[in-house]
Amino acid sequence: MNEQYDVIVLGTGLTECILSGIMSVNGKKVLHMDRNSYYGGESASITPLEDLYKRFSLPGSLPESMGRGRDWNVDLIPKFLMANGQLVKMLLYTEVTRYLDFKVIEGSFVYKGGKIYKVPSTEAEALASSLMGLFEKRRFRKFLVCVANFDENDARTFEGIDPKKTTMRDVYKKFDLGQDVIDFTGHALALYRTDDYLDQPCQETINRIKLYSESLASTP
Repeated sequence: MNEQYDVIVLGTGLTECILSGIMSVNGKKVLHMDRNSYYGGESASITPLEDLYKRFSLPGSLPESMGRGRDWNVDLIPKFLMANGQLVKMLLYTEVTRYLDFKVIEGSFVYKGGKIYKVPSTEAEALASSLMGLFEKRRFRKFLVCVANFDENDARTFEGIDPKKTTMRDVYKKFDLGQDVIDFTGHALALYRTDDYLDQPCQETINRIKLYSESLASTP
């Protein structure tokens, strides 16, 4: 191979693909290589299933009960990306999306009282949801309107809240939201794993909820 390249990128994981894409769209001649027989590194989706067996050196052959190996496509690392987030914008800019398939999710769901409910993320969904009572729906709708209008660079959208000082716990109190609503808002919309965020300034949480709602309404 006698060709010359400006950049050689080893590995085809997500990070390497982004770097390669950035170099390429900025006029660099890039050689992108991977030692594996599949594309994607540790973020790959492997098919057929026989290749997954080889990847992890699993003994035996594919059981008949699992059907045809080519009917399977297994993500080594399942990925959940916000459609309006910076990462997706970067993937689109670098054209890494040529090697990715996006699937839009319907939303987040919670289990309550023996039933599964979709967590409302818009004003219309809040009013139609069976997850809350009538008055709670109205209060949560007002909260979502506040979140949708929030702009950290425009004090007129703060509605009496100081984004850098007011805690999220106090924001919930302002809108008189119950514990169940607080739980699904923090964990299903803002996607926090713990409740530590409650006593932190609310700006990040409001932006996370807003990003989630806007992303559900978008398709990359």
